[in-house]
This record gives sequence, C-alpha cells and structure tokens, in this order.
Amino acid sequence: MKDRDLSVPALLVTVTLWATAFVGIRAASDSFSPGALTLGRLQVGAVALLLVARPRLSTMPHGRTLGLVVLYGVTWFGLYNIALNAAERDLDAGTTALIVNIGPIGIAVLAGVLFREGFPRPLVIGMTVAFAGVALIAVASRSDSSAVESASTTGVILCLVAAICYAVGAVAQKPTLSVLSSSTAVWLGCVVGAVVCLPFAPTLWRELGDAPGDDIVWLVYLGVFPTAIGFTTWAYAIKRLSTGQVASSTYLVPVITIAISWIVLDEVPAALAYVGGALCLAGVAITRLRPRAARQPQP
Repeated sequence: MKDRDLSVPALLVTVTLWATAFVGIRAASDSFSPGALTLGRLQVGAVALLLVARPRLSTMPHGRTLGLVVLYGVTWFGLYNIALNAAERDLDAGTTALIVNIGPIGIAVLAGVLFREGFPRPLVIGMTVAFAGVALIAVASRSDSSAVESASTTGVILCLVAAICYAVGAVAQKPTLSVLSSSTAVWLGCVVGAVVCLPFAPTLWRELGDAPGDDIVWLVYLGVFPTAIGFTTWAYAIKRLSTGQVASSTYLVPVITIAISWIVLDEVPAALAYVGGALCLAGVAITRLRPRAARQPQP
C-alpha cells in the first residue's frame, strides 16, 4: 500500500511553528544574547531529535552529501539563527518576518547561477520590487522611533543576511534528502550549527543562571517546536515537492507572526512597514512567474 503524502499538512505545521519562532525569539531576547540563544536552541533541538533520528555510524553521510550537510548546518542552522536573533533585538517580530521571507528570491538567484537557469525578466522585476519593500521597511523603522534609528537599520541588514543564509541552506539541504531521512538531516544540521556556536557556551551558561523561568521556557520551546519539529516537517515536504513550491508557502509566515505577536507581545510593525512588507511578498510572487512561451504543454 502506497504511503499517504502528507506534504501539505507538514507545510502547515512548519509555517505555523516558524511564525511562532519569531515571537519566541523576540520574547527571549531580553535574557539571551544572539549566539547563546542559538546554541541553546540547537542543543535542545538535537536532543529532542535523538530518539527519532536514531543516528548510527553506518547511516552517516560522507563525500558530497557530508559537505552539503556542513554547508546548510553552518549557514541555515548556525549563521541564520545568529543573524535573526540579533535582528530581533532591534526590530519587532512582524517586521523581521516580513524581511526574512524574501528568502525565496535568494533561492531563485542561486538556481539561476548554480543550475544556469539564467535571470528571466520576472526575477529581475521581482527582486527590484522586493528590495524597494525592504527599503520602505527600513524607512518605517527609522521614522517609528528616532532613538533607535541606527539600530533599526542594522536590524534590517541583519534580516537580509539571515534571508541569504536561509536561501543557501534550503538549496544545499534539498539534495541531501535523497540520502538522509528528514529527521536525520535536521539532527545533523542542529549538531553542525551547535558546533559552530560552541564559543558562546560560557555566555549561555551565565545567561541561563540569570534568566527568568519564562524566558527559559521560550528557549526550550524554540528548540523543540520550530527547530526539531518545524524543520523536520519542512524537510519532509521539500523531499517530495520542489524547493520553489515549499518556499512559496512561507508567504503565510509574516501574517501569522504579526497576529501572534500582537496577541502575545502586544506589538505590531509600523504602519508604513505593512506597505513595505506587501511589496516584499509581491516581489517574491513576481519572481515565481514564468513567460507563457516557457511553459511546457501538459500531456
């Protein structure tokens, strides 16, 4: 009997959990610095996946697959989270989600370079529209509070760095899933990312001692749900669907993030940031368009 394809439910789980991650990071940022929060989250995620992944030496990747695992472990699990955590010290959760989710544009650009797909007109137009949106968000962040003008600009730049790391990681992970199970691929990413963040171990230990219980709960939540579960359901879906199809589903993340952030943290993006966010998502949507001539007739 053929296994039931649960790609769509898996994507819904991912989108919801990743949306809550922006809120959780914002909530925990009062107690944990960016590197320490990343290390703690990845350690919790790796432990949570141990029983599911059941890693064995005989199933460990090698050669090209191992190289790709290291690449997405460093960029997506390590650097992405550090940049994201740092950005949310200056920007609210909703604004951060709006900027980071231009990541699919990075995926399209990488596909154009690595797979020689070129840079069709919709990609160029979409990139222009999306980055106009980012610029508008930066202006909105500055005008919303003059006291944090430079900090907000730094936050926007960090979001762009996070989006690039997300794109590189997503493209690198896709080929490994033909060899590794979804849970093993995520477990390895957590381990590699945690190794990258080991220099933050003393800071994490010190901050854990000073953090209130609520923030520690948020750290554990980030490790178990958005990381262990959310990345595994993402890997399950991307193993069965195209990277573009899965990445496009993350358009919903900012919407859910803003709603949850409003309820939990009582914060919303600046009014002008909504316009910039709409431009970002519109730009990403434009990049997914294909000329009619390029479409192949269905048999």
